[in-house]
Amino acid sequence: MGHQEHIKAKLALLPDEPGCYLHKNEFGEVIYVGKAKNLKNRVRSYFTGAHDLKTERLVADIRDFEYIITASELEALLLEMTLIKKHDPKYNIMLKDDKSYPYLKITNETYPRLITTRKLKKDGGHYFGPYPNAYAANETKRLLDRLYPLRKCQPMPKKLCLYYHIGQCLGPCEIVGTEPEQKEIVAEIRKFLSGETKELVSSLKSRMATAAEEMEFERAGELRDQIRSIESIMNKQNMITADLTARDVFGIYVDKGWMCVQVFFLRGGKMIERDVSLFPIYGSAEEELESFIVQFYEKNMLPSEIYVPPAINQELIREALKVRVHAPMRGQKKKLIDLATKNAANAIGERFELLARDDKRTIQAVEELGEAIGIKPLSRIEIIDNANIQGADAVSALVVFEDGKPLKKEYRKFKIRTVQGPDDYESMREIVRRRYRRLLLDGSRLPDLVLIDGGIGQLNAALEVIQDELGMSVPVGSLKKDDKHRTSQLLFGEKGEVVELNPRSNAFYLLQRMQDEVHRFAITFHRSLRSKGMTKSLLDEIPGVGPKRRQQLIRHFGSMRSLKKASIDQLVESGLPQKLAETVAEYLSQSNEE
Repeated sequence: MGHQEHIKAKLALLPDEPGCYLHKNEFGEVIYVGKAKNLKNRVRSYFTGAHDLKTERLVADIRDFEYIITASELEALLLEMTLIKKHDPKYNIMLKDDKSYPYLKITNETYPRLITTRKLKKDGGHYFGPYPNAYAANETKRLLDRLYPLRKCQPMPKKLCLYYHIGQCLGPCEIVGTEPEQKEIVAEIRKFLSGETKELVSSLKSRMATAAEEMEFERAGELRDQIRSIESIMNKQNMITADLTARDVFGIYVDKGWMCVQVFFLRGGKMIERDVSLFPIYGSAEEELESFIVQFYEKNMLPSEIYVPPAINQELIREALKVRVHAPMRGQKKKLIDLATKNAANAIGERFELLARDDKRTIQAVEELGEAIGIKPLSRIEIIDNANIQGADAVSALVVFEDGKPLKKEYRKFKIRTVQGPDDYESMREIVRRRYRRLLLDGSRLPDLVLIDGGIGQLNAALEVIQDELGMSVPVGSLKKDDKHRTSQLLFGEKGEVVELNPRSNAFYLLQRMQDEVHRFAITFHRSLRSKGMTKSLLDEIPGVGPKRRQQLIRHFGSMRSLKKASIDQLVESGLPQKLAETVAEYLSQSNEE
């Protein structure tokens, strides 16, 4: 039975129930996960009627499907999110392209700290934000650090540090009984971050006037700067409503099978930031938005309430997220939805043509390359590069492109194990052997094409392993560079013949992108190993200096350069015992001499 007959037979068995469905390709990989109020109607819709180009591409890849019946539409919504996380399907891009924003967090500790973070955890901490970028979050944190003396150190030291002496910490490491005052400070910071700054500004202005009257002009100047900082931070936000409720407003616009979602973050009556997401959809816009909203709050903090367009199933979102959900129909709140929708329409209008053109060009590039080397259909390409400097820390990197786009979850890094010295050919044999033996043992999908960064020698080394040792029939080519380190030629096949490609063609441009990407990935890995090696040679070889001591020294002195200049007394001041300080000083002095 062919795959079309197999799918037709399974379509006849679909139930009229809510649930999730999983489309699979010829390799058994899950390529798309969706939810449905009615599995029979939704899954059948993919195989009947006319579709746009991107949906046709999805349907052309489907060789099988599975489905899971759920008790309700809510369970289907939650299960869909779990399945997308598990399988990371290529056509579900909402979670792949999500963003995480910086937040300010008051930690849930006996002696709390104020920190910036992008990770939201259910650990009892108080989160505020999101902030548009790290600079905005850190700017607010710097101001609050000057205003409120919460502890800064982590882990907490055993003696008073600089922050205590400049008035930015209560010194709980030595001074007992500071807990009540810290609770008051936390309450003040929470009020500030919720937008209630009038009392604080009034208090600072009163203290500034008093300082000026008492001729303490330096102190008055500091207070003036603090007031200006507060006003600057608050004035950067545009007033939207007098209502101080924390809420997010969702607006959508759909065009040519693409959806743009705009999210306005309203905090303290002000719009502090907006999130813009643009992606192709394969179902109804309303159901796609419902899935998007639930996935969106995996990485973003829930507000007190959410505004959505009227067509959205409000009860479903309310049950899934346990938050107030409204679809305002009139007044100022309806205008917020309209504004978000208008922005979504504007964004999709500006970006759609560019995205569509790039998408078309990418597919054309893969097709051109496949025709040039006689591989049809060509989808998955793997490219390998070696990176070493005079044989030190020899590594290799492998990147994967699928349908002309990088598939980063499949990237791999390798340390050369068996080769001593700078031997590119033997290093290539080792990595090719390890990579494709593993794929064969695991029964994993093999690439349609393997590319080697290098010339005919590296190509022959790879062919020896792939064809002679492993008995694979995977085509292999290599990419040569010119004297300016730019992609110049594609060599292909057992004889390493030059494939004639127009240097201005989409296919040649794709080869350049792939070669640049694998080189970037290899060099990044190589540099990280070299950096670790240099750190280890200076500190980790000193008896008595472990990871915590090393962290303590770097934190105290700020850099290796300052540490190498430190005296024994300065090392003792950093917290080292006298004997260990002498040992460290001796090792560092030897490294200076070398």
